Amino acid sequence: MRKLQSTEEFHALTKEPATIFMFTAGWCPDCRVIDPILPEIEEKFSEYVFVSVDRDQFIDLCIELDIYGIPSFLAYANGQEAGRYVSKDRKTQAEIEAFISNLSQ
Repeated sequence: MRKLQSTEEFHALTKEPATIFMFTAGWCPDCRVIDPILPEIEEKFSEYVFVSVDRDQFIDLCIELDIYGIPSFLAYANGQEAGRYVSKDRKTQAEIEAFISNLSQ
């Protein structure tokens, strides 16, 4: 999973055909729990570009996007928000995969 480098990169990636942003932080225990399953999810949904967004590094972007709980997922397709899975709750692999499967591309 690539790491977001700038707000400008975020806005450029939203215009791609299929991008999923995972909002996370180094101190977030629920984020660490899902780290080992992410490569499998990325492989299963290889049509998407997966991008990790450090909440602490991009706090203004998170505020702009109404992302207050982590881990959270935000999907974009061709400049439009395609879906969001935003909450402070721990997420299982099945829940993350169900979210991605239900996205309309």
